[in-house]
Amino acid sequence: MAEWFLFLPQVRLGIDEIVERAQVAEGSGFDGIAFIDHLEAPGAPDRGIWDATAIAAWVAARTQRLRVGHLVLCDGFRHPAVLAKHAVTMSAASGGRFELGLGAGSMPTEFERFDIDNAHDAPARFRRLERDLALIRQYWGDDGDTPQFPRREHHIPLVLGGVGKKTMELVRRHADWWNLPCNHLDRLEQLRPQAGNARVSVQQMVGFIGSGADRTTVTQASTRRFGYLGDGLTCGTADELIDHFGRMSDLGAERFYVWFADFAQPDTVREFAETVVKAA
Repeated sequence: MAEWFLFLPQVRLGIDEIVERAQVAEGSGFDGIAFIDHLEAPGAPDRGIWDATAIAAWVAARTQRLRVGHLVLCDGFRHPAVLAKHAVTMSAASGGRFELGLGAGSMPTEFERFDIDNAHDAPARFRRLERDLALIRQYWGDDGDTPQFPRREHHIPLVLGGVGKKTMELVRRHADWWNLPCNHLDRLEQLRPQAGNARVSVQQMVGFIGSGADRTTVTQASTRRFGYLGDGLTCGTADELIDHFGRMSDLGAERFYVWFADFAQPDTVREFAETVVKAA
């Protein structure tokens, strides 16, 4: 059975609105929620964005069952010892509901603006990620003799995303989950064997044509906002989306991070869960 996560970038929304959407997702049958990690909103720096770790902790404290994580935390923003400690604390506080999603950083201009090392050196950022994954495993007591205390009370799943050759090597070595970004969905069948033992998740932008909604209106609004994603955006009714996600399940996807083009209006989340999630 597939797992369903609400992908909810913490942009354009107040904190109370984020909590409301998380609680609606939990009550409707979603398995988890994931946020993003940036110092300014991608493509819209004047809109503001809430801190990734604080918003995840706030949501975890206001839900009971929902797993909480990120697609993904930026490795370059935090020392690995700090990040390892944060993950253990989040996991303990949430009763084992925290997952650590981690990446090398996708916005060089963000690194430059805030004077973070390796602004335009992608290989250096990747080498740091490779090093820090090994260190985090050591701090958790998985490898080596330098564990932090307190030790983990629960397994903390590692989520890595991307499609590059070196990324897939890290996935095979470290990841519990490999996430395929929505702008590479056409490569799922090709790349799945390269993920090794990692389970497969897929990020998907959805323009949900709910009951009573007009197809043209939903499709045009979704395309205007997120058409740059190409095939990463799919618009459809419940039946059409059931077929769509079913095809990806047949190709090996075990989890879906659903990103709604209407910014996850609560009624949209509820109806999608009642129709698509429960039918999967």
